[in-house]
Order: sequence, then C-alpha cells, then structure tokens
Amino acid sequence: MQNDTRERLLDAAAAVIRRDGLARATTRLIAREAGCSEALLYKYFPDKQEMFLRVLTERAPRISEPAELLGRATVRENLELLVTQLYAFYRESFPMAASIFSDSALLAAHRAGMHAQGGGPHGPHALVAAYLEAEQEAGRIAAGVDVDALARLLVGGALHEAFLAAYAGEDREAGADLARRLVDALAGVPA
Repeated sequence: MQNDTRERLLDAAAAVIRRDGLARATTRLIAREAGCSEALLYKYFPDKQEMFLRVLTERAPRISEPAELLGRATVRENLELLVTQLYAFYRESFPMAASIFSDSALLAAHRAGMHAQGGGPHGPHALVAAYLEAEQEAGRIAAGVDVDALARLLVGGALHEAFLAAYAGEDREAGADLARRLVDALAGVPA
C-alpha cells in the first residue's frame, strides 16, 4: 500500500510538471492531482527537489540494456529499437529535465543525485556505446568502426528530434521513422 501511494504521488508530480512546468509545480497542485494532503508528500519525499528528482529518474521511458539486445536481432533492428527508445525517452523527459536548469539549487541537487546513482546525461550514450562495443567484439560490427562516434550520432539525433518536437509542441510519434532514417544513413553496420 505504501508503495502504491508513492507511485501515485510520482504520477501526480509528473503530470503536474508536464502540464504546468517545474516552476509552477507546487506541492499544493501535486497533492490536489494525487487526491491527498500536502503533508502526505513529505512522508515519502524529504523535500520538493527530491520528489522532482525521483520523477525525472523514475518516470522516464526505459532504454534497453546492452545485454538484452546482444545477438537477439540484427544490429540494424537493435539500433532502430534503441533510437526509437531514445527518442521516446528524450521526448518524454526533455520538458521536465530542461526545467531543472531554471533553478540552480535543483540542478545541483539533480547532479548530485544522479552522480550518487552513477547516472546522468551521459547514461544513454554509455548504453548505446556499450551495446555497439559488444556487437563489435562479437564480430557483427566491423573492427574499424568508431562505435563511440556512432553512439554519439545516434543519441544526438534522437535528442535533437525530441527537442524539436517538444519545442513545436508536437506529440507525434516519430521515433520509428527517425530510427530507420538514422540507421539507414550509417556506413559499416551490416543489416
């Protein structure tokens, strides 16, 4: 029951942040959205910043781990899946994550929290690079391919398109098309 309440509070906080932005996401609005008292929020989160950090880390769409993908499908299919997931991750989390830059204390707390968890904005690149390195070691990507640069291109492309969609206020689901286009543009990655 306690976990259900925490999840409901995080869902409510995520909804309020998406709808109203971080600056206007007060504990009063979050409590109203969750159908509870403000005091209940503090039973689960020591402060508003911690709640926002949990929303940013626990409500973002999932990106597959390298071990889940290695050898399961073609490299092309796996890369298309990763780019689709990256686009969804950035499209969903960008509006919330970008708002942390408006508050230096929140940004510092987010940095510290992510560092303590071994996470941060480098995480998606690290996942894709680790996957590509594993495929290269398995012989499914040519030895001469710069997998770090390839990972940066794929992650950067997904981030850029998600930013543009967020900026334009579009809810389009362009991840799969973007993934195909980016992967088609790659040289040295067998189908």
